Amino acid sequence: MKTISPTRLAGAMLALSTVLTGGCMVGPDYHRPPVATPATWKELPGWTEAQPAAERPKGDWWTGFNDPLINEFEPLVSVSNQTVRQDYANYQEALAEVRLARSALFPTIGVTGSVTRARSSTGNFNSSTLAGAGASSFQRINNAGSLEANASWAPDLWGLVRRNIEESAATAQASQATLANATLSEQIALANAVIDLRVTDANIDLLTHTVDAFEQSLRVVAEQDKAGTVPPSDLVTAQTQLESAQSSLIALGVARAQNVHAIAVLVGKNPEELDIPPNTTLPTLPSIPVSVPSTLLERRPDIAAAERQMAAQNAAIGVAVAAYYPTISLSALDGFTQSPLAGLLHISNYVWSLGGQASETLFDGGQRSAQVDAARASYEAAVANYRGTVLTAFQGVENDLAGLRILAQQAEVLERAVRDATRGTEIARNEYQAGTVDFTTVATAQATQLNLQQTALNVQQTRLLDAASLFGDLGGGWSTSELTDPRKPVQQNASP
Repeated sequence: MKTISPTRLAGAMLALSTVLTGGCMVGPDYHRPPVATPATWKELPGWTEAQPAAERPKGDWWTGFNDPLINEFEPLVSVSNQTVRQDYANYQEALAEVRLARSALFPTIGVTGSVTRARSSTGNFNSSTLAGAGASSFQRINNAGSLEANASWAPDLWGLVRRNIEESAATAQASQATLANATLSEQIALANAVIDLRVTDANIDLLTHTVDAFEQSLRVVAEQDKAGTVPPSDLVTAQTQLESAQSSLIALGVARAQNVHAIAVLVGKNPEELDIPPNTTLPTLPSIPVSVPSTLLERRPDIAAAERQMAAQNAAIGVAVAAYYPTISLSALDGFTQSPLAGLLHISNYVWSLGGQASETLFDGGQRSAQVDAARASYEAAVANYRGTVLTAFQGVENDLAGLRILAQQAEVLERAVRDATRGTEIARNEYQAGTVDFTTVATAQATQLNLQQTALNVQQTRLLDAASLFGDLGGGWSTSELTDPRKPVQQNASP
Protein backbone atom coordinates (compact mmCIF):
# COMPACT_ATOMS: atom_id res chain seq x y z
CA MET A 1 0.00 0.00 0.00
CA LYS A 2 1.45 3.41 -1.00
CA THR A 3 1.46 6.13 1.69
CA ILE A 4 0.76 9.86 1.20
CA SER A 5 3.53 11.95 2.77
CA PRO A 6 2.78 15.21 4.61
CA THR A 7 4.69 17.10 1.90
CA ARG A 8 2.52 15.66 -0.85
CA LEU A 9 -0.59 16.37 1.21
CA ALA A 10 0.40 20.01 1.61
CA GLY A 11 1.23 20.31 -2.07
CA ALA A 12 -2.12 18.92 -3.10
CA MET A 13 -3.98 21.33 -0.84
CA LEU A 14 -1.97 24.31 -2.15
CA ALA A 15 -2.59 23.30 -5.76
CA LEU A 16 -6.29 23.00 -5.07
CA SER A 17 -6.30 26.40 -3.37
CA THR A 18 -4.71 27.99 -6.44
CA VAL A 19 -7.44 26.61 -8.66
CA LEU A 20 -10.40 27.43 -6.43
CA THR A 21 -9.31 30.94 -5.39
CA GLY A 22 -9.62 31.97 -9.01
CA GLY A 23 -13.38 31.87 -8.58
CA CYS A 24 -15.83 34.71 -8.56
CA MET A 25 -15.80 37.65 -6.15
CA VAL A 26 -19.17 38.91 -5.00
CA GLY A 27 -19.79 42.57 -4.28
CA PRO A 28 -19.04 45.69 -6.35
CA ASP A 29 -15.62 46.34 -7.83
CA TYR A 30 -14.14 49.66 -6.75
CA HIS A 31 -14.05 52.73 -8.98
CA ARG A 32 -13.07 56.10 -7.58
CA PRO A 33 -16.09 58.42 -7.82
CA PRO A 34 -15.55 61.60 -9.83
CA VAL A 35 -15.02 64.92 -8.08
CA ALA A 36 -15.59 68.24 -9.79
CA THR A 37 -12.39 70.26 -9.89
CA PRO A 38 -12.04 73.86 -11.14
CA ALA A 39 -9.82 74.51 -14.13
CA THR A 40 -7.58 76.89 -12.22
CA TRP A 41 -7.27 78.74 -8.93
CA LYS A 42 -9.26 81.91 -8.48
CA GLU A 43 -6.25 83.49 -6.77
CA LEU A 44 -3.68 82.22 -9.30
CA PRO A 45 -2.94 85.66 -10.88
CA GLY A 46 0.31 86.89 -9.42
CA TRP A 47 1.58 83.37 -8.77
CA THR A 48 3.85 81.21 -10.87
CA GLU A 49 2.09 78.19 -12.33
CA ALA A 50 4.18 75.08 -11.84
CA GLN A 51 5.82 73.54 -14.88
CA PRO A 52 5.66 69.77 -15.50
CA ALA A 53 9.27 69.35 -14.37
CA ALA A 54 8.49 71.13 -11.09
CA GLU A 55 4.95 69.87 -10.62
CA ARG A 56 5.12 69.85 -6.85
CA PRO A 57 7.33 71.10 -4.03
CA LYS A 58 10.15 68.66 -3.38
CA GLY A 59 10.69 66.75 -0.17
CA ASP A 60 12.67 69.42 1.71
CA TRP A 61 10.08 72.12 1.08
CA TRP A 62 11.07 73.97 4.26
CA THR A 63 14.45 75.04 2.81
CA GLY A 64 12.58 77.82 0.96
CA PHE A 65 12.35 79.74 4.26
CA ASN A 66 16.16 79.91 4.44
CA ASP A 67 16.13 79.58 8.22
CA PRO A 68 18.91 77.52 9.88
CA LEU A 69 16.70 76.47 12.79
CA ILE A 70 13.95 75.19 10.49
CA ASN A 71 16.51 73.36 8.35
CA GLU A 72 18.04 71.75 11.45
CA PHE A 73 14.86 70.56 13.13
CA GLU A 74 12.49 69.63 10.28
CA PRO A 75 14.21 66.30 9.48
CA LEU A 76 13.83 65.31 13.16
CA VAL A 77 10.04 65.45 13.00
CA SER A 78 9.70 62.28 10.92
CA VAL A 79 11.87 60.26 13.32
CA SER A 80 11.32 61.77 16.77
CA ASN A 81 7.84 63.30 16.84
CA GLN A 82 5.59 61.15 19.00
CA THR A 83 2.43 61.79 16.97
CA VAL A 84 4.26 60.57 13.87
CA ARG A 85 5.58 57.53 15.71
CA GLN A 86 2.07 56.68 16.87
CA ASP A 87 0.74 56.82 13.30
CA TYR A 88 3.72 54.75 12.14
CA ALA A 89 2.82 52.04 14.67
CA ASN A 90 -0.79 52.16 13.44
CA TYR A 91 0.47 51.70 9.88
CA GLN A 92 2.55 48.68 10.90
CA GLU A 93 -0.51 47.22 12.59
CA ALA A 94 -2.50 47.72 9.39
CA LEU A 95 0.20 45.91 7.39
CA ALA A 96 0.00 43.01 9.83
CA GLU A 97 -3.77 42.93 9.34
CA VAL A 98 -3.20 42.50 5.59
CA ARG A 99 -0.91 39.51 6.20
CA LEU A 100 -3.49 38.10 8.59
CA ALA A 101 -6.21 38.41 5.96
CA ARG A 102 -3.99 36.80 3.28
CA SER A 103 -3.31 33.80 5.50
CA ALA A 104 -6.96 32.72 5.12
CA LEU A 105 -6.32 31.94 1.44
CA PHE A 106 -4.08 29.01 2.33
CA PRO A 107 -4.67 25.70 4.09
CA THR A 108 -3.68 25.12 7.69
CA ILE A 109 -1.28 22.16 7.92
CA GLY A 110 0.02 20.57 11.09
CA VAL A 111 1.68 17.48 12.51
CA THR A 112 0.49 15.72 15.65
CA GLY A 113 2.42 13.09 17.55
CA SER A 114 1.54 11.29 20.79
CA VAL A 115 2.95 8.54 22.99
CA THR A 116 1.15 6.92 25.94
CA ARG A 117 2.25 4.36 28.48
CA ALA A 118 -0.52 2.62 30.46
CA ARG A 119 -0.99 -0.30 32.81
CA SER A 120 -3.92 -2.61 32.13
CA SER A 121 -5.43 -5.71 33.73
CA THR A 122 -6.08 -9.01 31.85
CA GLY A 123 -8.43 -10.57 34.50
CA ASN A 124 -8.23 -12.99 37.48
CA PHE A 125 -6.58 -16.45 37.79
CA ASN A 126 -6.16 -19.21 40.49
CA SER A 127 -2.70 -20.44 41.47
CA SER A 128 -2.31 -24.09 42.51
CA THR A 129 0.98 -23.26 44.18
CA LEU A 130 -0.64 -20.57 46.26
CA ALA A 131 -3.50 -22.67 47.68
CA GLY A 132 -5.71 -20.73 49.97
CA ALA A 133 -4.20 -17.39 48.78
CA GLY A 134 -7.32 -16.53 46.76
CA ALA A 135 -7.59 -14.93 43.33
CA SER A 136 -4.95 -12.53 41.92
CA SER A 137 -4.99 -9.97 39.11
CA PHE A 138 -2.52 -10.21 36.27
CA GLN A 139 -1.41 -6.77 34.96
CA ARG A 140 0.85 -5.63 32.11
CA ILE A 141 2.37 -2.35 30.74
CA ASN A 142 1.24 -1.21 27.27
CA ASN A 143 2.91 1.49 25.05
CA ALA A 144 0.94 3.18 22.26
CA GLY A 145 1.64 6.05 19.87
CA SER A 146 0.57 7.92 16.77
CA LEU A 147 2.14 10.24 14.17
CA GLU A 148 -0.29 12.10 11.92
CA ALA A 149 -0.27 15.02 9.48
CA ASN A 150 -3.49 16.99 9.16
CA ALA A 151 -4.70 19.78 6.91
CA SER A 152 -7.81 21.93 6.77
CA TRP A 153 -8.88 24.57 4.33
CA ALA A 154 -11.92 26.70 3.49
CA PRO A 155 -11.73 27.57 -0.25
CA ASP A 156 -12.56 31.18 -1.11
CA LEU A 157 -15.23 30.33 -3.66
CA TRP A 158 -17.17 33.60 -3.37
CA GLY A 159 -14.28 36.01 -2.78
CA LEU A 160 -14.94 36.62 0.93
CA VAL A 161 -11.27 36.28 1.82
CA ARG A 162 -10.13 38.28 -1.19
CA ARG A 163 -12.53 41.09 -0.33
CA ASN A 164 -11.18 41.00 3.22
CA ILE A 165 -7.66 41.30 1.82
CA GLU A 166 -8.78 44.14 -0.44
CA GLU A 167 -10.36 45.94 2.51
CA SER A 168 -7.32 45.44 4.73
CA ALA A 169 -4.94 46.55 1.96
CA ALA A 170 -6.93 49.72 1.31
CA THR A 171 -7.07 50.39 5.05
CA ALA A 172 -3.29 49.95 5.25
CA GLN A 173 -2.80 52.40 2.40
CA ALA A 174 -5.12 54.84 4.15
CA SER A 175 -3.02 54.38 7.28
CA GLN A 176 0.13 55.03 5.28
CA ALA A 177 -1.38 58.23 3.87
CA THR A 178 -2.48 59.20 7.39
CA LEU A 179 1.12 58.74 8.51
CA ALA A 180 2.30 61.01 5.70
CA ASN A 181 -0.36 63.56 6.58
CA ALA A 182 0.60 63.49 10.27
CA THR A 183 4.26 63.98 9.33
CA LEU A 184 3.40 66.92 7.07
CA SER A 185 1.10 68.46 9.70
CA GLU A 186 3.75 68.24 12.41
CA GLN A 187 6.36 69.68 10.03
CA ILE A 188 4.05 72.62 9.30
CA ALA A 189 3.51 73.05 13.05
CA LEU A 190 7.27 73.15 13.59
CA ALA A 191 7.71 75.77 10.85
CA ASN A 192 4.93 77.82 12.46
CA ALA A 193 6.56 77.55 15.88
CA VAL A 194 9.93 78.71 14.54
CA ILE A 195 8.28 81.58 12.65
CA ASP A 196 6.46 82.63 15.84
CA LEU A 197 9.74 82.43 17.77
CA ARG A 198 11.60 84.57 15.23
CA VAL A 199 8.83 87.18 15.21
CA THR A 200 8.79 87.19 19.02
CA ASP A 201 12.56 87.79 19.05
CA ALA A 202 12.12 90.62 16.54
CA ASN A 203 9.34 92.08 18.69
CA ILE A 204 11.56 91.85 21.78
CA ASP A 205 14.30 93.67 19.90
CA LEU A 206 11.82 96.34 18.76
CA LEU A 207 10.49 96.87 22.29
CA THR A 208 14.01 96.92 23.72
CA HIS A 209 14.92 99.80 21.42
CA THR A 210 11.57 101.43 22.17
CA VAL A 211 12.21 101.24 25.92
CA ASP A 212 15.62 102.85 25.36
CA ALA A 213 13.97 105.65 23.37
CA PHE A 214 11.29 106.16 26.02
CA GLU A 215 13.95 106.28 28.76
CA GLN A 216 15.74 108.99 26.84
CA SER A 217 12.48 110.93 26.47
CA LEU A 218 11.81 110.54 30.19
CA ARG A 219 15.24 111.99 31.03
CA VAL A 220 14.56 115.01 28.84
CA VAL A 221 11.14 115.56 30.40
CA ALA A 222 12.53 115.07 33.94
CA GLU A 223 15.18 117.74 33.34
CA GLN A 224 12.59 120.15 32.01
CA ASP A 225 10.28 119.34 34.94
CA LYS A 226 13.06 120.24 37.39
CA ALA A 227 13.49 123.52 35.54
CA GLY A 228 9.77 124.12 35.79
CA THR A 229 9.39 124.67 32.06
CA VAL A 230 6.82 121.87 31.52
CA PRO A 231 3.64 120.90 33.37
CA PRO A 232 3.86 117.91 35.80
CA SER A 233 1.51 115.94 33.56
CA ASP A 234 4.31 115.62 30.97
CA LEU A 235 6.47 113.76 33.47
CA VAL A 236 3.60 111.44 34.39
CA THR A 237 2.85 110.77 30.71
CA ALA A 238 6.49 109.93 29.96
CA GLN A 239 6.75 107.61 32.97
CA THR A 240 3.51 105.84 32.09
CA GLN A 241 4.60 105.38 28.49
CA LEU A 242 7.92 103.86 29.56
CA GLU A 243 6.36 101.54 32.13
CA SER A 244 3.78 100.32 29.59
CA ALA A 245 6.53 99.46 27.10
CA GLN A 246 8.56 97.71 29.81
CA SER A 247 5.49 95.65 30.77
CA SER A 248 4.94 94.59 27.16
CA LEU A 249 8.61 93.66 26.82
CA ILE A 250 8.47 91.45 29.92
CA ALA A 251 5.26 89.76 28.70
CA LEU A 252 6.99 88.67 25.49
CA GLY A 253 9.20 86.40 27.59
CA VAL A 254 6.20 84.12 28.17
CA ALA A 255 5.49 83.81 24.44
CA ARG A 256 9.14 83.11 23.70
CA ALA A 257 9.36 80.36 26.33
CA GLN A 258 6.19 78.73 25.02
CA ASN A 259 7.50 78.78 21.45
CA VAL A 260 10.77 77.13 22.50
CA HIS A 261 8.86 74.49 24.47
CA ALA A 262 6.59 73.80 21.49
CA ILE A 263 9.61 73.31 19.22
CA ALA A 264 11.15 70.88 21.72
CA VAL A 265 8.03 68.73 21.91
CA LEU A 266 7.62 68.69 18.12
CA VAL A 267 11.10 67.20 17.73
CA GLY A 268 10.60 64.70 20.56
CA LYS A 269 12.60 66.44 23.27
CA ASN A 270 11.75 67.44 26.82
CA PRO A 271 11.18 71.22 26.99
CA GLU A 272 14.06 71.71 29.44
CA GLU A 273 16.51 70.04 27.02
CA LEU A 274 16.29 72.74 24.36
CA ASP A 275 17.80 76.20 24.59
CA ILE A 276 17.52 78.43 21.51
CA PRO A 277 19.47 81.71 21.52
CA PRO A 278 17.65 84.86 20.33
CA ASN A 279 17.76 85.63 16.63
CA THR A 280 15.95 88.62 15.16
CA THR A 281 16.41 87.57 11.52
CA LEU A 282 13.04 86.57 10.10
CA PRO A 283 12.74 83.60 7.70
CA THR A 284 12.63 84.39 4.00
CA LEU A 285 9.23 84.44 2.33
CA PRO A 286 9.55 81.51 -0.13
CA SER A 287 8.43 81.48 -3.73
CA ILE A 288 5.91 78.65 -4.19
CA PRO A 289 4.88 77.49 -7.68
CA VAL A 290 1.18 76.63 -7.78
CA SER A 291 -0.13 73.91 -10.06
CA VAL A 292 -3.70 73.31 -11.27
CA PRO A 293 -6.31 72.23 -8.68
CA SER A 294 -6.67 68.67 -10.01
CA THR A 295 -3.13 67.80 -8.91
CA LEU A 296 -4.27 68.22 -5.31
CA LEU A 297 -6.04 64.85 -5.63
CA GLU A 298 -2.64 63.21 -6.06
CA ARG A 299 -0.55 65.40 -3.77
CA ARG A 300 -2.59 65.73 -0.58
CA PRO A 301 -2.06 62.79 1.81
CA ASP A 302 -5.34 63.47 3.62
CA ILE A 303 -7.21 63.24 0.30
CA ALA A 304 -5.39 59.99 -0.47
CA ALA A 305 -6.35 58.64 2.96
CA ALA A 306 -10.01 59.53 2.38
CA GLU A 307 -9.93 57.89 -1.06
CA ARG A 308 -8.39 54.69 0.31
CA GLN A 309 -11.04 54.62 3.05
CA MET A 310 -13.64 54.63 0.26
CA ALA A 311 -11.94 51.64 -1.34
CA ALA A 312 -11.93 49.81 2.00
CA GLN A 313 -15.64 50.47 2.55
CA ASN A 314 -16.40 49.30 -0.98
CA ALA A 315 -14.63 46.01 -0.27
CA ALA A 316 -16.58 45.72 2.99
CA ILE A 317 -19.77 45.56 0.90
CA GLY A 318 -18.39 42.45 -0.82
CA VAL A 319 -17.58 40.93 2.56
CA ALA A 320 -21.17 41.49 3.68
CA VAL A 321 -22.63 40.10 0.44
CA ALA A 322 -20.50 36.94 0.73
CA ALA A 323 -22.43 36.02 3.88
CA TYR A 324 -25.35 35.01 1.62
CA TYR A 325 -23.33 32.13 0.17
CA PRO A 326 -22.55 28.74 1.72
CA THR A 327 -19.37 28.11 3.66
CA ILE A 328 -17.36 25.08 2.53
CA SER A 329 -14.39 23.57 4.34
CA LEU A 330 -12.15 20.58 3.54
CA SER A 331 -10.02 18.46 5.85
CA ALA A 332 -7.52 15.62 5.47
CA LEU A 333 -5.50 13.37 7.77
CA ASP A 334 -2.57 11.12 6.96
CA GLY A 335 -0.33 9.15 9.34
CA PHE A 336 0.27 6.13 11.55
CA THR A 337 -1.21 4.86 14.79
CA GLN A 338 -0.24 1.74 16.73
CA SER A 339 -0.68 0.05 20.07
CA PRO A 340 1.70 -1.31 21.20
CA LEU A 341 4.22 1.32 20.05
CA ALA A 342 6.63 -1.13 18.41
CA GLY A 343 6.28 -1.09 14.66
CA LEU A 344 4.47 2.28 14.54
CA LEU A 345 5.69 3.14 11.04
CA HIS A 346 4.75 -0.24 9.50
CA ILE A 347 2.34 -0.07 6.58
CA SER A 348 -0.21 -2.05 8.53
CA ASN A 349 -0.55 0.87 10.96
CA TYR A 350 -1.13 3.48 8.24
CA VAL A 351 -4.34 5.57 8.50
CA TRP A 352 -5.86 8.41 6.45
CA SER A 353 -9.09 10.30 6.10
CA LEU A 354 -10.65 12.95 3.86
CA GLY A 355 -13.66 15.03 4.70
CA GLY A 356 -15.72 18.01 3.67
CA GLN A 357 -18.31 20.23 5.29
CA ALA A 358 -20.77 22.79 3.97
CA SER A 359 -23.09 25.11 5.83
CA GLU A 360 -25.66 27.63 4.70
CA THR A 361 -27.90 29.94 6.73
CA LEU A 362 -31.52 29.59 5.67
CA PHE A 363 -33.08 32.22 7.93
CA ASP A 364 -31.42 34.97 9.94
CA GLY A 365 -34.20 37.46 10.55
CA GLY A 366 -32.71 40.01 8.13
CA GLN A 367 -29.25 40.04 9.70
CA ARG A 368 -27.32 39.69 6.44
CA SER A 369 -29.41 42.23 4.52
CA ALA A 370 -28.92 44.69 7.38
CA GLN A 371 -25.16 44.13 7.26
CA VAL A 372 -25.12 44.77 3.51
CA ASP A 373 -27.20 47.94 3.94
CA ALA A 374 -24.89 49.12 6.72
CA ALA A 375 -21.82 48.49 4.53
CA ARG A 376 -23.35 50.44 1.64
CA ALA A 377 -24.23 53.32 3.96
CA SER A 378 -20.65 53.35 5.30
CA TYR A 379 -19.41 53.53 1.72
CA GLU A 380 -21.67 56.49 0.96
CA ALA A 381 -20.40 58.20 4.12
CA ALA A 382 -16.82 57.59 2.96
CA VAL A 383 -17.68 59.11 -0.44
CA ALA A 384 -19.11 62.22 1.26
CA ASN A 385 -16.01 62.45 3.48
CA TYR A 386 -13.75 62.18 0.42
CA ARG A 387 -15.56 64.90 -1.48
CA GLY A 388 -15.69 67.08 1.62
CA THR A 389 -11.94 66.63 2.13
CA VAL A 390 -11.32 67.69 -1.47
CA LEU A 391 -13.49 70.80 -1.09
CA THR A 392 -11.76 71.72 2.15
CA ALA A 393 -8.39 71.33 0.42
CA PHE A 394 -9.46 73.69 -2.37
CA GLN A 395 -10.70 76.17 0.24
CA GLY A 396 -7.41 76.04 2.14
CA VAL A 397 -5.30 76.78 -0.94
CA GLU A 398 -7.56 79.63 -2.03
CA ASN A 399 -7.44 81.10 1.49
CA ASP A 400 -3.64 80.90 1.55
CA LEU A 401 -3.26 82.48 -1.88
CA ALA A 402 -5.74 85.23 -1.07
CA GLY A 403 -4.04 85.96 2.24
CA LEU A 404 -0.60 86.14 0.68
CA ARG A 405 -1.79 88.41 -2.13
CA ILE A 406 -3.72 90.80 0.10
CA LEU A 407 -1.12 90.89 2.87
CA ALA A 408 1.60 91.71 0.33
CA GLN A 409 -0.36 94.86 -0.52
CA GLN A 410 -0.81 95.68 3.16
CA ALA A 411 2.91 95.17 3.82
CA GLU A 412 3.78 97.75 1.15
CA VAL A 413 1.46 100.33 2.71
CA LEU A 414 2.76 99.59 6.22
CA GLU A 415 6.35 99.99 5.08
CA ARG A 416 5.58 103.52 3.96
CA ALA A 417 3.54 104.18 7.10
CA VAL A 418 6.42 103.08 9.37
CA ARG A 419 8.81 105.41 7.55
CA ASP A 420 6.38 108.29 7.90
CA ALA A 421 5.71 107.53 11.58
CA THR A 422 9.43 107.35 12.34
CA ARG A 423 9.96 110.74 10.70
CA GLY A 424 6.92 112.13 12.54
CA THR A 425 8.38 111.02 15.89
CA GLU A 426 11.65 112.75 15.15
CA ILE A 427 9.83 115.97 14.20
CA ALA A 428 7.67 115.83 17.35
CA ARG A 429 10.76 115.44 19.57
CA ASN A 430 12.48 118.36 17.94
CA GLU A 431 9.38 120.53 18.27
CA TYR A 432 9.00 119.54 21.93
CA GLN A 433 12.60 120.45 22.68
CA ALA A 434 12.00 123.75 20.87
CA GLY A 435 8.98 124.30 23.11
CA THR A 436 6.44 124.56 20.29
CA VAL A 437 4.38 121.47 21.27
CA ASP A 438 3.60 119.67 24.52
CA PHE A 439 4.79 116.15 25.36
CA THR A 440 1.41 114.65 24.48
CA THR A 441 2.29 115.21 20.83
CA VAL A 442 5.56 113.32 21.28
CA ALA A 443 3.89 110.48 23.17
CA THR A 444 1.22 110.14 20.49
CA ALA A 445 3.83 110.07 17.72
CA GLN A 446 5.92 107.46 19.56
CA ALA A 447 2.86 105.30 20.26
CA THR A 448 1.81 105.53 16.61
CA GLN A 449 5.28 104.53 15.45
CA LEU A 450 5.43 101.54 17.81
CA ASN A 451 1.94 100.40 16.85
CA LEU A 452 2.75 100.53 13.14
CA GLN A 453 6.07 98.72 13.61
CA GLN A 454 4.36 95.93 15.56
CA THR A 455 1.57 95.74 12.98
CA ALA A 456 4.16 95.42 10.22
CA LEU A 457 5.81 92.57 12.14
CA ASN A 458 2.45 90.85 12.61
CA VAL A 459 1.67 91.13 8.90
CA GLN A 460 5.05 89.65 8.02
CA GLN A 461 4.41 86.87 10.52
CA THR A 462 1.02 86.12 8.96
CA ARG A 463 2.54 86.07 5.46
CA LEU A 464 5.14 83.54 6.59
CA LEU A 465 2.49 81.42 8.32
CA ASP A 466 0.31 81.53 5.20
CA ALA A 467 3.29 80.39 3.11
CA ALA A 468 3.87 77.44 5.45
CA SER A 469 0.16 76.66 5.35
CA LEU A 470 0.23 76.78 1.56
CA PHE A 471 3.04 74.21 1.50
CA GLY A 472 0.87 71.97 3.64
CA ASP A 473 -2.31 72.60 1.63
CA LEU A 474 -0.43 71.75 -1.58
CA GLY A 475 0.71 68.44 -0.09
CA GLY A 476 4.31 69.37 0.67
CA GLY A 477 6.62 66.99 -1.16
CA TRP A 478 4.24 64.03 -1.08
CA SER A 479 2.50 62.13 -3.89
CA THR A 480 0.12 59.17 -4.12
CA SER A 481 2.80 57.37 -6.13
CA GLU A 482 4.51 56.80 -2.78
CA LEU A 483 1.69 54.56 -1.57
CA THR A 484 2.85 50.94 -1.51
CA ASP A 485 0.60 47.97 -2.19
CA PRO A 486 0.64 45.88 1.01
CA ARG A 487 -0.68 42.86 -0.89
CA LYS A 488 2.74 42.40 -2.42
CA PRO A 489 4.86 39.94 -0.44
CA VAL A 490 7.95 42.18 -0.26
CA GLN A 491 7.67 45.33 1.83
CA GLN A 492 10.26 48.08 2.05
CA ASN A 493 9.21 50.19 5.03
CA ALA A 494 11.60 52.50 6.82
CA SER A 495 11.08 52.97 10.51
CA PRO A 496 10.63 56.61 11.60
